[in-house]
Amino acid sequence: MQDDLLKLFYEVTRITEDKVGRIDGVMRQAGVLALNARLEAARAGTAGTAFSVVAQEMSAIAQEIRGIGSELRDAIAGNVALLETAGAEMVLDFRGERYADLARSAVEIIDRNLYERSCDVRWWATDSAVVNAAEEATPESCAHASDRLATILRSYTVYLDLWVADRNGRVIATGRPDRYRHAIGMDVSSSEWFRRAMALDSGDDFHVCDIGTEAALDGAAVATYSTAVRQGGDTHGERIGALGIFFDWAPQARAVLAGIGLSREEREDARLLILDRSMKVIAASDDRGFLTETFGLETADCRRGHYRNGDRLVAFAETPGYETYKGLGWIGCIESRSTQTNAPQLRAAA
Repeated sequence: MQDDLLKLFYEVTRITEDKVGRIDGVMRQAGVLALNARLEAARAGTAGTAFSVVAQEMSAIAQEIRGIGSELRDAIAGNVALLETAGAEMVLDFRGERYADLARSAVEIIDRNLYERSCDVRWWATDSAVVNAAEEATPESCAHASDRLATILRSYTVYLDLWVADRNGRVIATGRPDRYRHAIGMDVSSSEWFRRAMALDSGDDFHVCDIGTEAALDGAAVATYSTAVRQGGDTHGERIGALGIFFDWAPQARAVLAGIGLSREEREDARLLILDRSMKVIAASDDRGFLTETFGLETADCRRGHYRNGDRLVAFAETPGYETYKGLGWIGCIESRSTQTNAPQLRAAA
């Protein structure tokens, strides 16, 4: 709609210039006719005196109208550039606001999804099979826990695997032992997810790691959630182990970015990103820069906004969190070509 308004403005400007040009042309012709009339009046002598006066007035009127046309053209020329800049700025602001809204929508969808993951890990850590495996770690209890985790994975396809580790950090049960053969028996005591889980105060708490790759899961990108497994499954029971669940990040992030409401033309000209709190790229519509690129986003301490960067328009929105999940400070971002090349000017919103 904004582009259509700008096109309409350009068309009105073109028509105005055309009409002023035609007026100018007609007045030039009128001036020539007036000059010819004066010449003919001079040849007619005394008989043409009155006609000479009329011809002279016609010439004066033609000159005055030409002056008015010239003034109108100058006025138009002096304001067209301002109107064009204002119109383009308006279109850019509309697009920037819309892109910032879409960026927020993307990161909101992710937050809602990850909120459910925080619920899953706390719930499954109280499952009797998981608790019994952490308490006893017998071959039978560990096998039963693995069977239980496998059942969960058949329903929750967003996970690559679920691991139970004992209090010393040794993995004793997984949901996909046939697929990820090296997981059972691994020492994860130094892993962030295990250390943080074992330091949590209660079963109502959880820890989530930033997006990273897990070698034991064939190097896949995962969001890892963890919590302590507690004696008897009680909220404040003794910590006897930890449950780690590995969210299959790449396909989920790709689906979210693919669902952002851009037209085909907009999408061809845009790069859609999810950034972590350190501005590292953790998802990109062009599949470039994953965990290797730090995007130079200029937020000016704003949680949402847009600005120009050379010939690019950059719009962003920080995660708002969802329910009890505060998020990790992730940012949705859309970078696209801008029709303006002015210096960056941040447009922030609450």
